[in-house]
Amino acid sequence: MGARETALNVLIACRKEGAWSNGVLKAYISRDRLDRREAALASRLCYGVLQNRGKLDFYLQQLLTGKLKDLHPAVRDILHLGLYQLYESDRIPDSAAVNESVALAKKYCPKVRSAPGLVNAVLRSAAAKRDSLRQPETLHDKYSHPQGLLALLKAYVGEEKLEPMLMANNSAPKTYAQVNTLKTTAEELQSILQSEGVTAQRHPWLDNCLILSDTGSLEKLGSFQNGLFYIQDPAAALSVLCAKLPKEKIQILDCCAAPGGKSFAAAMATAGKASIVSCDIHPHKAELLQRGAERLGISQMTAMVQDASLQNPQWVGKMDAVIADVPCSGYGIIRKKPDIRYKDPDTMQELSALQLAILNNQASYVKPGGVLMYSTCTLVRRENEGVVEKFLKQNPDFTTEKLDLPDIFPENETGMLTLVPGQYDTDGFFICRLRRKL
Repeated sequence: MGARETALNVLIACRKEGAWSNGVLKAYISRDRLDRREAALASRLCYGVLQNRGKLDFYLQQLLTGKLKDLHPAVRDILHLGLYQLYESDRIPDSAAVNESVALAKKYCPKVRSAPGLVNAVLRSAAAKRDSLRQPETLHDKYSHPQGLLALLKAYVGEEKLEPMLMANNSAPKTYAQVNTLKTTAEELQSILQSEGVTAQRHPWLDNCLILSDTGSLEKLGSFQNGLFYIQDPAAALSVLCAKLPKEKIQILDCCAAPGGKSFAAAMATAGKASIVSCDIHPHKAELLQRGAERLGISQMTAMVQDASLQNPQWVGKMDAVIADVPCSGYGIIRKKPDIRYKDPDTMQELSALQLAILNNQASYVKPGGVLMYSTCTLVRRENEGVVEKFLKQNPDFTTEKLDLPDIFPENETGMLTLVPGQYDTDGFFICRLRRKL
């Protein structure tokens, strides 16, 4: 099975089962035993189609003689894959894009006798008319974001940041390796990765972070297996740096920890001296956390199952620092989870109540003088500043505290920071530093 067929299977699973593309893609790449090159192509095709579905439909409407809505769903998926290769990739020959798509139509649409011929005709026409089709002009057609989501995002980020953010949402996310400073240095890891055939560049403003390319399957690298690094976006790493954790034997709780990046970052920030409890509501994710700690050699971290909204009496008033990276609408990570853009925004309305409940509960664990870090990977004010404002009214013994940021950022006095995609080459992220008064 090749990259195109794997990508098609992922698209079908996302459409039929409502599955998240990132999880299914990883599973299918493993299932289909794709090599490094094929895995990279499958990922690019899958994410590329999901990121550009609206634009691809804009072109399809001009190429079809019938109506778009009348296409068999699998035929539409195959045409999306073919069009993406023709119009959005400069490395794939037209003949390969057309012929492989026809082969997929024969295999996956056996009951639609016209499917192979239709796919062949539409894609050949697309190749011939590449420079003559009308080009998309609206933000919806150019960047494939539904109108309702566009209005919501514009309200929160403003006109000036909107289009750069949409462009970032449709870009291929970079791979950021955070150096396990308990085992190695950035210089040493960079050399090791390059000996493994991986291109590694220093991050421009985040220490102990490398930007990777030509990675293939990271899990197969000896440097990964030996725990020399973990994968984490600079925004998430920055949220832990803003906690200013001391290199001492302090008690830290990471209440919504999976897949573990913030717990790992806390271990690095405290030079492995802190005692860290990392929690998730799902047992299989708690197991993932523990395996990650073992791979990295973090001996002072314990993973356990715990609902962040329910109180554990044993922790009340015991923690020097609590990290609360709470469940959210995810509008800051659309470039990594392109399917988020197609979810109904109305289903996200109740999240802020859960977020406030979690933050209130986690606050009870913080010692007087301790730090509470609140973060989300969304841009929605009601889930970010709105939650913090309600929390402070209900918890007058807490106050926001100035964020110490790298030089690339402006001075921050509010204790709150929203990172918008397209601004600092990070995920969209909200960070707030709270301090419990002595």
